[in-house]
Amino acid sequence: MSMQDKLDLLNKLRADVEAGGGQKRIDKQHEGGKKTARERINELFDPGSFKEIDVFANTEIEYKKVKNPGEGVVGGYGTIGGRRVYIFAQDFTVVGGSLGRVHAAKICKVLDMAMTVGAPVIGICDSGGARIQEGVDALDGYGQIFFRNTVASGVIPQISVIMGPCAGGAVYSPALTDFIMMVSGTSQMFITGPLVIKATTGEDVSQEALGGASTHNQVSGVAHFLANSEEECLAQIKSLISYLPLNNLEDPPVFPATEPALDKETLLSVIPDDANKGYDVRNLINAVVDAGSLLEVHQFYAINGVVGFARINGQSVGIIANQPRVLAGCLDINVSDKIARQIRFCDCFNIPIITFMDVPGFLPGVQQEYGGIIRHGAKMLYAYSEATVPKITIITRKAYGGAYLAMCAASLRADSTFAWPSAEIAVMGPEGAVNVINRKEIAAAENPVETRKQLVQDYRDRFANPYIASARGFIQDVIDPRETRANIIEALHNLSTKRESRPRKKHGNIPM
Repeated sequence: MSMQDKLDLLNKLRADVEAGGGQKRIDKQHEGGKKTARERINELFDPGSFKEIDVFANTEIEYKKVKNPGEGVVGGYGTIGGRRVYIFAQDFTVVGGSLGRVHAAKICKVLDMAMTVGAPVIGICDSGGARIQEGVDALDGYGQIFFRNTVASGVIPQISVIMGPCAGGAVYSPALTDFIMMVSGTSQMFITGPLVIKATTGEDVSQEALGGASTHNQVSGVAHFLANSEEECLAQIKSLISYLPLNNLEDPPVFPATEPALDKETLLSVIPDDANKGYDVRNLINAVVDAGSLLEVHQFYAINGVVGFARINGQSVGIIANQPRVLAGCLDINVSDKIARQIRFCDCFNIPIITFMDVPGFLPGVQQEYGGIIRHGAKMLYAYSEATVPKITIITRKAYGGAYLAMCAASLRADSTFAWPSAEIAVMGPEGAVNVINRKEIAAAENPVETRKQLVQDYRDRFANPYIASARGFIQDVIDPRETRANIIEALHNLSTKRESRPRKKHGNIPM
C-alpha cells in the first residue's frame, strides 16, 4: 500500500469518526431539539481552535473500519475567548453516549491533561448511562472519573453541562464539579427514573418533573444555571468562563472598566424609609458594579439571597447579598448552603468577595430547626472564616444577631467593613428587643400599643444605628451610599497584595 493509499485510509477513518453515529441518528438528535457533540464544541470554542485527542480510541479495533466512532465521547482542548479550556462531550449518536472502559479513559485523560497544564474543564453530559455489557468495567470507569473530579476540585474550575439524559451513578460526576448547567425541556438528572420510583414507592412522576432543568434549578438546587435553549446555555458557559482564572495559581482576567448601569444617585432611594419594606437588592448591586456584569448563580434557587459574579472597575468579584424582597432577606437552610458554596468557590480561585448585608436574622420555624438550620447556618460561618481572599462587607440596613456575623462581619475577618447611615446593627431588631427588655413595662402601661411604639423608636435611636459598632472598631467607616463603588475600588486596590497564613493542617471539617 502506497503512502497515498494510507493517507486516503486515514482520511476515511477520520471522516467516519467525525460522522459519529451516522446521519440518521444525527437527524434524530436534531429532531429532539439537541445538537451533536461536535456541533456543541464548534459553537463553544473559538473558530479553528479545537484540537481533538484520542480520535481513534475504540473498544473493538477493526482495520479499515470504525465500529463505535470515538466510543461515544469527543475530547480535547481549545480556546474560549482566547483562553485555553479542555472539554469532553458525550455523543448520544454513538451507542447512546453510554459509558464503557474506553469512554471513561478518554474522559480521564482530558481531566488529567487539564490538571497538568492548569486549565478549566467543561463536561457535556448526554448519555444513556453505563454500558451494561461491560459490567464492572463501566462502574470502575465512573469511579475513576469521580476520583479525578475530587482531586481537581479547587485546582481548576470544572463546569458540567447537562444536554440530555444523565441518570444513575452518572449524576455524581456533575455533582462533584463547581457548576451544573441545564437546558429546559431536554436535560434530565435523577438517580432513579420514574418507572423505578413507581415500582418501589408508588409515586407517579414524569421525567421532567422528577429531574428536569426547572426542578433542579428551583427546587433541589442541584443545578446552578437554567437555559431555554442549547444556544443560550453555550453563551452562559462563555460568560461564566470570562469571570474565572484558569487555575488556582492565577488571578481572574481583567476587562476594561465601565460605569454602572444605574446612576449612583439611585442608591439614596433604593432602600425604603419604612424599615419593614422590602426592595430588590439587584438594583443596589447594579448601581455599584460595572454595567451588565452581574452574572447570577443559582438565580432561581433560595431567592432570599443573591450570589454570583460581577466586575468592579474591570476586576472580577464574587457577589453575595441578602434579598429583602423575599422572606425579608432572612437566612434559611437553602440560602445558607447557596452562600457558603459561593464563598468557598471564590476562595478557591482568588476571587475577592463583596457582601451586601441587609439581614434581620435566621428564619424562625419548627421545620427550619428540624431541618438543621444550626448545621447549615454554620456552613456560612465556616466558609467566611476559612476564606483568605479579600473580603469586603457593606451593611446597608439590618444587621441583627447571629445573621450579622454569618454575613461576614468584622469578627469573621472581613478586611474592609463599611456601613451606610441607614444601617441598624444590634443583637436583635427593635421590635423583638423591646418585647424582651420591656415586657413588664408594656403590660403595665395605660396604653400598651403607644408605649411599645415609643419604646421601639427609643431602641432604634439608641442602638439600631452604625455608630456604636463603628465606635468599637467593627465598622471601618460609615459612608455616603453614593460612595460605595469608590470605596470598594479603593479597598480592592489596597487588598490586592493581601497575604494571610493559617495553621498547617490536612483540611478542616466543615459542618456538612
